[in-house]
Amino acid sequence: MSTFEPKIVAFCCEQSGFPAAEMAKTLKLKMPDNLELVPVPCSGRIETLYLLKALESGADGVVVFACYEENCQYLQGNVRLKSRVGYAKQIMTKIGLEQERLEIFHLATNSGVKFSEFLMQKADQLRLLGPNLGKIA
Repeated sequence: MSTFEPKIVAFCCEQSGFPAAEMAKTLKLKMPDNLELVPVPCSGRIETLYLLKALESGADGVVVFACYEENCQYLQGNVRLKSRVGYAKQIMTKIGLEQERLEIFHLATNSGVKFSEFLMQKADQLRLLGPNLGKIA
């Protein structure tokens, strides 16, 4: 019997999420087996289309690791992201895809442990939801 290992696409802001990911790797913290890290200059650069495309392309879940709202190097980047994630979740609801498959997580550069813990919890949550059966396509 095979166990389902969810594929998670993690968009990581180069100002917060990506350094946290590097720290988690350096500390050899447990991470989901089926994880794809996508560095981005700022979380505010991620358009709604990219979030949905990741799900359409077979991701079971998408996470965006962003700076705290009051701590964005580009001032309003993560505020724009919040709006885009909200819009993507509206579309997901309309097409019958669970909103839990898309999430923002705010963290600082030195939060490797939080990065790892959140991803492991997200993988557990996605296992309960089951595979994304490509309802976007």
